[in-house]
Amino acid sequence: MKPTTNLATATTPDGASLMLQEHDGEFFLKVAGVPLMSTIACSSEQTMSELACENVGEDPLILIGGLGFGFTLRRVLELVGKEATVEVSELLPIIVQWNREYLGSINGTLLDDPRTVVKERDVYELIKEGPGRYDAILLDVDNSPDPLVDEGNSRLYDRRGVSLVARALRPGGRVIYWSAHPDKAFSKSLERDFKNVQAIPAKAYPKAKRFTHTLFVGDRK
Repeated sequence: MKPTTNLATATTPDGASLMLQEHDGEFFLKVAGVPLMSTIACSSEQTMSELACENVGEDPLILIGGLGFGFTLRRVLELVGKEATVEVSELLPIIVQWNREYLGSINGTLLDDPRTVVKERDVYELIKEGPGRYDAILLDVDNSPDPLVDEGNSRLYDRRGVSLVARALRPGGRVIYWSAHPDKAFSKSLERDFKNVQAIPAKAYPKAKRFTHTLFVGDRK
């Protein structure tokens, strides 16, 4: 049996423990001992990127909320042109550091792609900064609209937060919210500010038999 190696540990601002582990060439991130993400389950992030980039132009400005292990960033960069700008908002600097230090063989080097702009800030603050800036916004900052892992993220999913996201998009721009669960009420709330709202099932693994995640998609009216 191949051993599991604890690569690094840290503590979040709210006191939760973070641990980065490696086992048989795969990487895992745990928060307070609970698995949060891995390099095995990344299909829904790739699907998210594909949906976001369906209608962007030659030089889009795209915002990704949550770096994770960089799979969303990688797929977006694969789909957009050389003139694109992809802002990656990551609240925890340690996640950016670990991507560079331990995950270079996965996606860490993409942080130095000339199209990538890393912002160690709360994505909510970036969304508030100005209207009509982004061609697409991809939000993967919590498990679902309800229940939330971090209650502080509720402001991205509530009535005002959804309206701010719509305001931050250019006309026709697209938002994608990643979720571990379906949520009919959230889909309905998106319809106030977005058209073509869909709740699209997504797989965690390429060969998974079931669709275990949900991608909420909407285009700015």
